[in-house]
Amino acid sequence: MEQTNVFSGKTVEEAVETGLKELGVTREEVEIAVLEEGKKKLFGSVPAQVQLTVKPKKTDGERAVDFLEGLFALIGVEAVPTIREEDERIVVDLATAEPSKGLIGRRGEMIDAIQTLAGAVANMGRRDYKRVVVDCGNYREDREETLKRVAEKLAQKAVRLGKRVRLEPMNPYERRIIHSALVDSPDVTTKSEGKEPARYVVIIPNNMRPYEKRDRYGKDRNRYNDRDRRGGRDGKYGERKNDRYGDRKPYPKRELPAEDTPQSSGTSLSRGGTAGYKKGGFSGFFGTYLGNSRDSAPDSPTPAENGTPETPDEE
Repeated sequence: MEQTNVFSGKTVEEAVETGLKELGVTREEVEIAVLEEGKKKLFGSVPAQVQLTVKPKKTDGERAVDFLEGLFALIGVEAVPTIREEDERIVVDLATAEPSKGLIGRRGEMIDAIQTLAGAVANMGRRDYKRVVVDCGNYREDREETLKRVAEKLAQKAVRLGKRVRLEPMNPYERRIIHSALVDSPDVTTKSEGKEPARYVVIIPNNMRPYEKRDRYGKDRNRYNDRDRRGGRDGKYGERKNDRYGDRKPYPKRELPAEDTPQSSGTSLSRGGTAGYKKGGFSGFFGTYLGNSRDSAPDSPTPAENGTPETPDEE
C-alpha cells in the first residue's frame, strides 16, 4: 500500500528535505509531486507544498524478474519471466515463443547460468539465503525425474559390482536430487567429492569389496603373491628359481696354467712361430707379448747400450 504525505517549507527543496527526514526514506524511494511552488506577497508569503509518495518495495522475486527482463533484452532472447511461487523459495517461469532448447542449453547449462544470476540478485542484501529456481517448459521437473531414475539404476549397479560408482559432475541443485533419491536406501550411501564446478556424487555400496592394490599400469598385483616382492623374485638376496629357461647350470671353473710354462707367458704363440690355440686346453691369454726381444729371438742382433746400433765384423 502506497503511503502519501504532504509537506511544507519556504521552498520546494526545503519541503522535500523535511518530508524525507520525517519518513526516514531516501529520494530514490519516493515519488515527488509539487503542489505549491511558494510565493512572496506584499503582506506575507505562501509556503511551498510537496506530496511525497513512498514507492512500494519490491520483493526478492520481483527484483530477480526485473533483472532477467533487462538481461534478455541485452542478449537478444525473447522470453518473459514471471513469478510462479515466492515463499520459502522463488520460482520463476520463462515463457518463450521459440523452442526452449536454446534457452535451456546442453544439459541445462544455459538455464543454470541464468538461475545463478537470478539467485544472486534476489538475495542481494539478505542475511539468510533464499533459493531461486528458474524453469522453462517444465524442464526442471522432467530433469528431476530423469536424475531419480539414474540414481536408482546406478545404485543397483554399485551393489551388484560391490564397487563405488561415480556420476558425472553436476550443479548443487542436481546433486541434491541424487542424495534425496537414495537417502533412504538400505544398500548404499552417497557423498559429494571434487571441487566446483566439477563436483560430483559417488554412490558407495554397503557390500563394497576390499580394496585391491593395482600397479601403475592398472594390472592386478595379487598374482605376484607367491613371490617375495620386497627383494626381486625370491627375496632381496635370494637366488632365482623357476626361471623361464629352466634351471641354470653352473659355469665350469677355469683352471689357470702353471707357472713357467709357455701358456703362462702371456702369449698364445708358441716358440716355433706356430699361431693358434692349444687344442683341448687353455692356450694362454690373448694380446701381444711386450717382453724383451732377447727372450723371443736370442740369435738376432741386440741394440747397444749406448743407443747406437752394432755393426757386424767385416770378413
